[in-house]
Amino acid sequence: MCQDCGCNQVGAVAIDGVTHHEHSHLHEYSHSHDRQHEHQHSHQDFTGNGTGNHHDLHERSHISHTLAIHESLLSKNDRLAERNRGYFQAKGVLALNILSSPGSGKTALIERMVQDLNSRVLTSLQHPLRIGVIVGDLETDNDAQRLRRAGAPAVQITTGNACHLEADMVSRAMQKLDLDALDVLIIENVGNLVCPASYDLGEAMRVVLLSVTEGEDKPLKYPTMFKTANVVLINKIDIAEAVGFDREQAIANIRRVAPQATLLEVSARTGQGMEAWYSYLGTAIQ
Repeated sequence: MCQDCGCNQVGAVAIDGVTHHEHSHLHEYSHSHDRQHEHQHSHQDFTGNGTGNHHDLHERSHISHTLAIHESLLSKNDRLAERNRGYFQAKGVLALNILSSPGSGKTALIERMVQDLNSRVLTSLQHPLRIGVIVGDLETDNDAQRLRRAGAPAVQITTGNACHLEADMVSRAMQKLDLDALDVLIIENVGNLVCPASYDLGEAMRVVLLSVTEGEDKPLKYPTMFKTANVVLINKIDIAEAVGFDREQAIANIRRVAPQATLLEVSARTGQGMEAWYSYLGTAIQ
């Protein structure tokens, strides 16, 4: 997985421009051996009669070792995510993890939410909804700046080569936000439908976006991401007809892969369908 896409070579993660050096232990362990292992290689040649050979046995052992380390890292991330989750709950903050392919409209959706809800009192609250944002991107803080202009306190995580956020990154980023002054924390994950599915950040709700420009079969191609969703938002429905989007087929595909998810159709650009999304959020905040 991440050892193939570059995540294992993370150099420096920056939180609002301040660099924190990271090193993936998966990379370290998957390319090195301890001394005992290094000096116990057998040089017997296993050939013929289906007995295999030393190289194949070594490769199998190497792969098993790498997988064990990867599972250990995910376990560590899960423990940190539980700590984040407990902290969010103690602060009374609803944490959303928003995921999608690049260009599906995550930032536009969040921007619309901030602009609409900063001046609106939901039935479950006695004041306008207070939203803070943590933004994950490989480079630049363009999205964080955009959301600050919309009126939200926003912290940028630049991940370098890493194609997903991790619980520890979120833990460090949220220290720059006053959670006591927030009702909702939106975590905009790195645009990717593969690796982020495996990493719990401590969120209470996982929201996956599918834009109409991506086609109806995206849930079938990337089922793991959609299977982990609490909510699926079909975005950009204002241009569905123009791009030939087959709505019924898309809904059927989502229902097939993610029957557990609440499905809503929205347009972050025009506001179509956003009231239903806000109503759902209001219920979750209660």
